[in-house]
Amino acid sequence: MTLYFDPLTSLGDDREAFKGRWEDRLWLNVPGPLYGADTDNCWTGRLHAPAHVLYGGEHASEYVYRQPRTPAETARLVEAARSDPFACYACDGDAWWTSDLVREWWRGRARVTEYLAGRRGEWAEFDARSGQGIVAAVRDFEAYIADGLATDLRVYLYWLEERRSPGAEDRLPAL
Repeated sequence: MTLYFDPLTSLGDDREAFKGRWEDRLWLNVPGPLYGADTDNCWTGRLHAPAHVLYGGEHASEYVYRQPRTPAETARLVEAARSDPFACYACDGDAWWTSDLVREWWRGRARVTEYLAGRRGEWAEFDARSGQGIVAAVRDFEAYIADGLATDLRVYLYWLEERRSPGAEDRLPAL
């Protein structure tokens, strides 16, 4: 059983849809190869990848709150990237995330949960206008941070350090 799914292996020619820059990424993106970087604020990302994309930051940009785990999920994120008129999704996170940066993001996760909780009214208002299930997705992200993301990040740390998926017998790095 493979613990880490590398979404980049299923991108192929779709890599052209990912032109975002690391220095423009939104701090809310979970560590991983795919992220939103100064995307538009047209709110099209959730239409294509509702289990992976949320809106936030100063301009309600799109960001990846859950990395894909299958080729089908990756394809949905590709569609989200293709729908961004600024072409600011990126797929080069593996070149930028380091073990230290992943751990730093994890230590700062309270900032993310505070941000999400502090905007509940906004999310409800946005939902009323867009009907995109943003409130439910925010709850999903909060639940993921509370239970599941730590393990996924430990698997990702292993991937970053070893450039292979950990096996059942491999020890995952600590966060």
